[in-house]
Amino acid sequence: MTQSVEITPLEILVVDDNEDDVLLLQESFRGVPAVNLAHAVHDGEQALAYLRREGEFATVPRPGLVLLDINMPRKNGFEVLAEMKNDPQLRTIPVVMLTTSSRDADVVSAYGGGACSFVTKPVSFDRLKLIAGHFACYWTTVVQVPKNAG
Repeated sequence: MTQSVEITPLEILVVDDNEDDVLLLQESFRGVPAVNLAHAVHDGEQALAYLRREGEFATVPRPGLVLLDINMPRKNGFEVLAEMKNDPQLRTIPVVMLTTSSRDADVVSAYGGGACSFVTKPVSFDRLKLIAGHFACYWTTVVQVPKNAG
């Protein structure tokens, strides 16, 4: 007899300045019940304001996962990652670097800074859709994502 396990959708914050990439991500995750792309912001300062629930983001849900691009205006992904990992309220939120970079130095910096994964953005929508499916399965059924208070 199989037991039915109810999965709470994973709230994801996407931090990417490329609107086309954000739309592709939203479309890739559409129809995946275990994932809710809660919000998208387009630079590092907005990301930190969202995570800290400041200003216009005062009532947003705290995400269970952040998909973070590296190359963005105002604060880049590494700066956002560093601030998150130095903030006791944010350091437990898992961060996946999702970027076009495949430079070894960026991979090393991401993991050294506390990212839990580094994914290079695929160039095709079909490949992104495939990755999104695997990604959703892994993050909602395999790993234990911390529940953030408040």
